[in-house]
Amino acid sequence: MRGPIDGVPPLLAPVLHSFQMAREDLEEHTAGLPAADIWATPHGLTSVGSHILHIEGSTNRLVTYLQGKGLTSAQLDAMESEEFPSKPSRDQLLDALDHAFRDAEAVIRKIDPATLGDARTVGRKRLPTTVIGLLTHIAEHTQRHVGQAIVTAKLAVVPR
Repeated sequence: MRGPIDGVPPLLAPVLHSFQMAREDLEEHTAGLPAADIWATPHGLTSVGSHILHIEGSTNRLVTYLQGKGLTSAQLDAMESEEFPSKPSRDQLLDALDHAFRDAEAVIRKIDPATLGDARTVGRKRLPTTVIGLLTHIAEHTQRHVGQAIVTAKLAVVPR
């Protein structure tokens, strides 16, 4: 419950709020975690770092579809590298995520609310959706992975 955002139509604000909550929650729940814990996979769970990388990459890809475009070869390569990351530091992960969110926010702020029902497709299968469907999915997907990252962060902390 963050209220309106100046200059942003009410139907676009929730996804921007989702990005801000993700920044805040990931900052808080990864503070002080050593690299080993960022990349740990307790109980076979996906690591905190992998969730953050996935949020960054998926936001970038979904915003590309939001704009009615297809993915570039660089985006496809980046998606492949999410599975076998180079294990960047916490600060590098959060900086890259913030950059992806800022890029997405710039696109979202330019959306004309009259286009929210416009058709869009997603992925190789060209799954049908709409502009508002993609906006909703971006916000939900972000929050789902933030929640998973928080749980993993709590489980990854090795007693010292």
